[in-house]
Amino acid sequence: MTAIKHALQRDIFTPNDERLLSIVNVCKAGKKKKNCFLCATVTTERPVQVKVVKVKKSDKGDFYKRQIAWALRDLAVVDAKDAIKENPEFDLHFEKVYKWVASSTAEKNAFISCIWKLNQRYLRKKIDFVNVSSQLLEESVPSGENQSVTGGDEESVDEYQELNAREEQDIEIMMEGCEYAISNAEAFAEKLSRELQVLDGANIQSIMASEKQVNTLMKLLDEALKEVDQIELKLSSYEEMLQSVKEQMDQISESNHLIHLSNTNNVKLLSEIEFLVNHMDLAKGHIKALQEGDLASSRGIEACTNAADALLQCMNVALRPGHDKLLAVKQQQQRFSDLREHFARRLASHLNNVFVQQGHDQSSTLAQHSVELTLPNHHPFHRDLLRYAKLMEWLKSTDYGKYEGLTKNYMDYLSRLYEREIKDFFEVAKIKMTGTTKESKKFATLPRKESAVKQETESLHGSSGKLTGSTSSLNKLSVQSSGNRRSQSSSLLDMGNMSTSDLDVADRTKFDKIFEQVLSELEPLCLAEQDFISKFFKLQQHPSMPGTMTEAEDMDGGTVSRQSNSGTSLSASSEKDMIRQMMTKIFRCIEPELNNLIALGDKIDSFNSLYMLVKMSHHVWTAQNVDPASFLSTTLGNVLVTVKRNFDKCISNQIRQMEEVKISKKSKVGILPFVAEFEEFAGLAESIFKNAERRGDLDKAYTKLIRGVFVNVEKVANESQKTPRDVVMMENFHHIFATLSRLKISCLEAEKKEAKQKYTDHLQSYVIYSLGQPLEKLNHFFEGVEARVAQGIREEEVSYQLAFNKQELRKVIKEYPGKEVKKGLDNLYKKVDKHLCEEENLLQVVWHSMQDEFIRQYKHFEGLIARCYPGSGVTMEFTIQDILDYCSSIAQSH
Repeated sequence: MTAIKHALQRDIFTPNDERLLSIVNVCKAGKKKKNCFLCATVTTERPVQVKVVKVKKSDKGDFYKRQIAWALRDLAVVDAKDAIKENPEFDLHFEKVYKWVASSTAEKNAFISCIWKLNQRYLRKKIDFVNVSSQLLEESVPSGENQSVTGGDEESVDEYQELNAREEQDIEIMMEGCEYAISNAEAFAEKLSRELQVLDGANIQSIMASEKQVNTLMKLLDEALKEVDQIELKLSSYEEMLQSVKEQMDQISESNHLIHLSNTNNVKLLSEIEFLVNHMDLAKGHIKALQEGDLASSRGIEACTNAADALLQCMNVALRPGHDKLLAVKQQQQRFSDLREHFARRLASHLNNVFVQQGHDQSSTLAQHSVELTLPNHHPFHRDLLRYAKLMEWLKSTDYGKYEGLTKNYMDYLSRLYEREIKDFFEVAKIKMTGTTKESKKFATLPRKESAVKQETESLHGSSGKLTGSTSSLNKLSVQSSGNRRSQSSSLLDMGNMSTSDLDVADRTKFDKIFEQVLSELEPLCLAEQDFISKFFKLQQHPSMPGTMTEAEDMDGGTVSRQSNSGTSLSASSEKDMIRQMMTKIFRCIEPELNNLIALGDKIDSFNSLYMLVKMSHHVWTAQNVDPASFLSTTLGNVLVTVKRNFDKCISNQIRQMEEVKISKKSKVGILPFVAEFEEFAGLAESIFKNAERRGDLDKAYTKLIRGVFVNVEKVANESQKTPRDVVMMENFHHIFATLSRLKISCLEAEKKEAKQKYTDHLQSYVIYSLGQPLEKLNHFFEGVEARVAQGIREEEVSYQLAFNKQELRKVIKEYPGKEVKKGLDNLYKKVDKHLCEEENLLQVVWHSMQDEFIRQYKHFEGLIARCYPGSGVTMEFTIQDILDYCSSIAQSH
């Protein structure tokens, strides 16, 4: 270690004017053993700087390099881990904690001891040494190697005592007075010794000269003691004189205490009386307002509201202990209770009358809305009632029984009113959907019980939304005639009765507008009523009043927890439940009326379920964004389930009727009706579901329908007798592919590719099958040639076979002159024309494919002639150009 120390001093610290005092070989705790050295150093120049330097061996291993240095003043804590047991681990706390493991405990102890001495000598801020043995901090480092750590010939750190500023200044002044203080230290020391002896002698002489003054001082002290004794005698006499005064003052103090106590009691009594008078005294004007105030005028309502608030404050005042035992207080409380009961009865009676009157006034305005598809506006009614909102809050806090009674009465009156309005509103909507404008105007004069629409819609019940009643009533209202509208079973497959041209697009648009107007009228009506209920019945606030919890019947006949008449404390969730219950009872007819309207729309045209699904989904989404748990959101969500069920039923009916389709045995098939109807359905659905929230429902329906179309096209093709199977498959899948390509339905990309593949495959199959072997004898001849070649006969030797020589080949070729070939192609064209339908217009495509296939066969025959009969000069009696001319001429002639 000594050699390493000298090497480090020479190579690293001496060039930097530093002196190495202590060194320890360490490695980082918890990591692979990569040794380095921690060195304690001081600078040789003043002011002295003390550092801890980390030195590491270079990667090549031939020299040491300085890696990092910390100032000793930045060291906060030295943690030796264990003060009793030997442990090579220790921590140094600079800005962060560095954990080290020394190569030996002795090196660690020597290093920590050196740090402690440097701290004592050079730093004012003391380092905190934790888990370090006290002996290590008090004793010097033992002899041997550790002595060299302290600096060798340097004076021990423990023997050094730092001079303060005053001492340094005195020494400098003294050394300036002696010129040789630095050059001749021994002479300077002798001079200081002589001066010290002179000062000691002078000091002794001064002490001996002051003996007379000391004796004089002692005499003065004796005289002072005598004076003190005389003063004490005088103070004793004064104390005896003041004793009698003290007794008199005690009597006066006791008297003053009693007077003060009486005054204090009077002040407290006055304070209590003022408190009771100020807090439990109700003004005469308030009493008169509570007893006789006009609850019909705005000024009277305001006066009653202020009086009710003042009464509530008087009743709810926090009495101090003992007040409730006073007779006057009991009488006043009883008076307040009587006032409260009287005013609560008067208020409840008046509001009940207002509910009834408003209901009658509102009913009188129904006639003007009976023809138009609008709902009456309840805003004036709500505006008039909101004047009583604060009084309802007061009633809720003071008499919950009457508050609850008013709530039930309001629901009873309003539910009947809204039921009349909503049913009339839906009657008009059904007339507009099913009847004419003239019949719609007649609606206002028809008695409700004789309304044909009502008779029809009364049969609309059940979760499936089916119409169980007869169609006679709808026929009376001219719902539709058998000649120009869809029947109840309208679907993609009404092949016998309906066609695409029969669809009345205007009626569908009208239905969409009517259904949207119905929902647009219902939403603000429900939202306005819910907002009014929360404000009028104060169901947005949560008062906490004392009272006893009791049970009462809720609006549906169940039980809800509430407080007694003295107050109430409803949680936020219970208040939301109460709003929902009130809305459910007031608008109990909305959901069944909507379901009836949906069933009627589905009966008129099953495609209406698409419009209803989009519109209802949008309104449900809008309502849920406002309040997912509201009555409107819940009701529309329930109706949406019915609409979705009808939509699914519509899709299922399409698939079922696809499976039941029957084809005519006497006429060609052509484009199947359900394929054409799928095109119509997809085009309509894409226009309806554009940017719709429930696009996923349509995509699922597309997938079900297209699979049904694929399966049933193949089924019909297999059953077809008049039209070849390949023609049915080719034409219908071509139509499907064209439809999907035009509409660009992303979820049906795979089906579009499949339709194209099926069309291509069956086109090729039909061409090969229909074309067959137009040069039959020639074809048989060359099949024989190919068979000989397959048996091993060389191609150029086939002409030596008796049955396949050149003469036989010429005979066969002469049987197929150009005229005969053209005649055969003309017959083939007529045959294909009979198979194909005009709607899809695939005749030219098929004919062109047959032309290509015929040319391919021709080239095949020419190739066999060139290989098997080389140099014979035998050729076909017509060329490829002749074939092209024949095909073009035939196509133009037809």
